[in-house]
Amino acid sequence: MLDPDDVNEFYQCDLSSRLLDRAIPSTINRTKSCHIDEERIEFEKDFFNLVLTCGSLHWVNDLPGLMHRVMRTLVPDGVFLGSMLGGDTLFELRTAIQLAEQELENGFGPHVSPMVNMPDMGRLLHQAGFKMITVDVDEICVRYPDMRDLMADLCKMGEASCTWNKKPSLRRDTIVLAATKYREMYGNEDSIPATFQTINFIGWKPHPSQPKAKPRGSAEISFIDQFRQEAAKNDTVKDS
Repeated sequence: MLDPDDVNEFYQCDLSSRLLDRAIPSTINRTKSCHIDEERIEFEKDFFNLVLTCGSLHWVNDLPGLMHRVMRTLVPDGVFLGSMLGGDTLFELRTAIQLAEQELENGFGPHVSPMVNMPDMGRLLHQAGFKMITVDVDEICVRYPDMRDLMADLCKMGEASCTWNKKPSLRRDTIVLAATKYREMYGNEDSIPATFQTINFIGWKPHPSQPKAKPRGSAEISFIDQFRQEAAKNDTVKDS
């Protein structure tokens, strides 16, 4: 939660003008709503102290380009903080549909939008020039009565696949078989699980005041010796 007393200006941005109009009014007096595409951020250089994003980056095509543009808009020692859906999201649904298509149609196509894996997120931030990077993962399991309920929920969330090469529709028999396989592999008689993986990240724009790693070879203590000393202490405690 941002403290209004610590914020001079606050910019809330979205690709959808309707969502901007429906946004909860900010408690920060100097708030500006900006109808912009996240892939075309055109703010001035060294403009923001903090850039926040939550749950929308999996829709960005040019993620490396976005990282570089965010880096440009941040002041030195500014921070980029956010979360996005990760590559293991809906792995149960993807697997069930692929197996059903392979069995009935002799091939399968993408039906879930591609997403970034956790190691890739760290590399993207590093390549864009961010320092002191931290990336972690949360997984949330939501249970649904049936695969069809899950797919209906995804459509209502606006999270249907956006890939250009996807099939226009799924065959009815493919959906029936996929639902059966989904329940057999992951669910039970009452429900099926749907995994949503969230990648949380933070990266800082370089600044001379930030801590830096010491030169390689400058260590005065050997980790091996340290481990041996700790092991010897533990053995002594056990013997006593």
